[in-house]
Amino acid sequence: MVAPVALRGTRPVLLVSCCVALMLLPQPRAVDSFAPLRAAMVTDQIQRRGVADPRVLDAMRTVPRHRFVPATLQHLAYTDRPLPIGLDQTISQPFIVAYMSEALGAERTHNVLEIGTGSGYQAAVLAHLARVVYTIEIVPELARRAAATLKDLGFTSVHVREGDGYAGWPEQAPFDRIMVTAAPERIPQPLIDQLRAGGRMVIPVGSAEQWLTVVEKTAAGVIERRTIPVRFVPFRRGRG
Repeated sequence: MVAPVALRGTRPVLLVSCCVALMLLPQPRAVDSFAPLRAAMVTDQIQRRGVADPRVLDAMRTVPRHRFVPATLQHLAYTDRPLPIGLDQTISQPFIVAYMSEALGAERTHNVLEIGTGSGYQAAVLAHLARVVYTIEIVPELARRAAATLKDLGFTSVHVREGDGYAGWPEQAPFDRIMVTAAPERIPQPLIDQLRAGGRMVIPVGSAEQWLTVVEKTAAGVIERRTIPVRFVPFRRGRG
């Protein structure tokens, strides 16, 4: 409560704090200095290579990639290259993230499983496309770091689990879409089993030679289709 103050030669008046008045005014939004770099990344690196899904392009323009890389590399976050994130892991090249996201074809009603959380960037992009994202990371420190970054950025629809992704996440299966961001020599059968009928998986497959493979689970069986050659870190398994 603000007390009335008597001024000489006048009746008591009520003083209103200028601070309260300022609080009622719209506050200016923080300037995102990386937004022009994201826009250029989408135009120059992604659209020019043929990615056209407007929802994917919007997600790539929106998600702050620089928040998912070490502070010393933030100035390189929107360049046309993968970047190290520590612990012998990398964040994929922006084009590959967009290409895989478009190939996955996630819809707003879909449950998505991601194997290989890494930095959490791909999960953040998928969160813009799907209803919910479950993501598994075998490296404990990366899992904790990604979970913290995603929480800090407000991605409440992404759920991070530390563990061996080979077995998938059976408690949340079946999944409409599955994305794998590490390369096994063969597609793990548990992931095929957890894919919903009519579902799709995007996964790099191979060792010395890797191909990004789209897997469709149809009434007639499982159909695999190679798309482009890629280079991902090997698919790691847990001990024991």
